[in-house]
Amino acid sequence: MKHPVDVHVGKRVRHRRWMLGMTQQQLAEKVGIKFQQIQKYETGMNRISASRLWDIADAMDVNIGFFFEGVDGEEAAETMMEHAGGDIMADREAIELVRSYNAIPEEQRKRLFDLARVLSA
Repeated sequence: MKHPVDVHVGKRVRHRRWMLGMTQQQLAEKVGIKFQQIQKYETGMNRISASRLWDIADAMDVNIGFFFEGVDGEEAAETMMEHAGGDIMADREAIELVRSYNAIPEEQRKRLFDLARVLSA
């Protein structure tokens, strides 16, 4: 049986990998494992050991805490996502939008964010 924390951490690995535009194969090569193992981690089928999570975080240039963000309020977040139409970060278009947004220089990004906030109101 999958543990909810393993599933959450696996989703965060997948989201970070997508945000970086990295394939499972590329991540696996950086970590020194087979891509099938990355697949199992991302679905929560296999638990990620502490040392392996350390290697994954290093390969994706992120703090280990990133993988646990939101785990405390997971049930509430899942309920909100269901009402909002699902997991937005599972949408490839949303991932591409985030990548593009992060590539914009900071001052322009702030203005774009302000514009988006006004348009969505």
